[in-house]
Amino acid sequence: MTTTDTTPRAESLPLPALLALTTAVFVTSLTETLPAGLLPAMSGDLGVSESAAGQAVTVYAVGTALTAIPLSAATAGWRRRRLLLTAMAGFAVANTVTALSAHYALTMAARFVAGVAAGLAWALLAGYARRLVPDRLQGRAVAVVMTGVPVALSVGVPAGTYLGGALGWRTAFALMSVIAVVLLGWIALLVPDRPGQEPGRRVPTARVLAVPGVVPVLFVTLVFVLAHTVLYAYIATFLDRFGLGGSTDLVLLVFGGASLVSIWIVGAHIDRRLRALTVASTLLVGAAAALLAGLADSQAFVYVAAALWGLGWGGAPTLLQTAVADAGGEQADAAQAMLVTLWNAAMAGGGALGGVLLGLFGATAFPWSVLVLLVPVFAVVLGARAHGFSDRRGGK
Repeated sequence: MTTTDTTPRAESLPLPALLALTTAVFVTSLTETLPAGLLPAMSGDLGVSESAAGQAVTVYAVGTALTAIPLSAATAGWRRRRLLLTAMAGFAVANTVTALSAHYALTMAARFVAGVAAGLAWALLAGYARRLVPDRLQGRAVAVVMTGVPVALSVGVPAGTYLGGALGWRTAFALMSVIAVVLLGWIALLVPDRPGQEPGRRVPTARVLAVPGVVPVLFVTLVFVLAHTVLYAYIATFLDRFGLGGSTDLVLLVFGGASLVSIWIVGAHIDRRLRALTVASTLLVGAAAALLAGLADSQAFVYVAAALWGLGWGGAPTLLQTAVADAGGEQADAAQAMLVTLWNAAMAGGGALGGVLLGLFGATAFPWSVLVLLVPVFAVVLGARAHGFSDRRGGK
């Protein structure tokens, strides 16, 4: 079978292959967040409260967080295409069961399986993208693949919510299964295979933490995602506090559009400016939080803050996954699995922390908490000059 030439002599990105990986990211992200827009219909159909139906998102995150590291270690020797096909098949099965299930427990089990598939996929995708291109294009390739995240959030979730309202929530999950099945064929035909890690080159997961630069990137991931999630998960509540609850969809649309611009900028410059872009990302999210902390009673400033937030956050997944892969070197896949675990733990922690802050101090505490959390993030990014967040990536 003829495959795309991705040797170091290649002068351009292998877009058919990379866009298949982008679609895999889209499927992963949308499968995770789709229940958020379908909770009333899901709860009514399954005979449970909306709070119970909302655990469909929690169970997914738990499945990812619990299994990403052990499964990544167990499958380190698998060929990459085989592993990606397995993960996408997991999504096809899990979403099909979710679409057909009439029982709450079975639906939760299917969501857990989807989370497990996500753990496999997230630990694999960035490294796979990097191995399809020459060194000088690795950051750009990851940026293309990570475009699937904001597309899922800004386009996929609203579209899925609309489809669920028009044709039923089960139709939305069934369509996700169809996309996953089509993607299986796309991957098999157009994504070049790559070998797994040789047994002699594998090290225990704990030893990956001793690789210079890995711990700073993981720390920044944990705290930065925690800060973002505290505000993002409760943005509707925050806006409602200032009488802007009816504008939540428009605010998130501005955020999503700015996120796409951010990914384009990061993709164009990450291979030479990873450190500078990470500093800018932190400062932009901080500026957005400062505006929301002091000027949220002005609708115009809220939209400005949403744009700054998207510009700062949109490229963050690409920056962090590239940074941990650079730092991890030959152990990049294991480092990616740790990042995925911490990312999901931070998402769960952000929801919990936001609830505590809301109960103790009210919605106005959210942007202030973001500012407090970003202080150590900024300090670590600045301090990890030699390893972790360096513009001299591997000496290139």
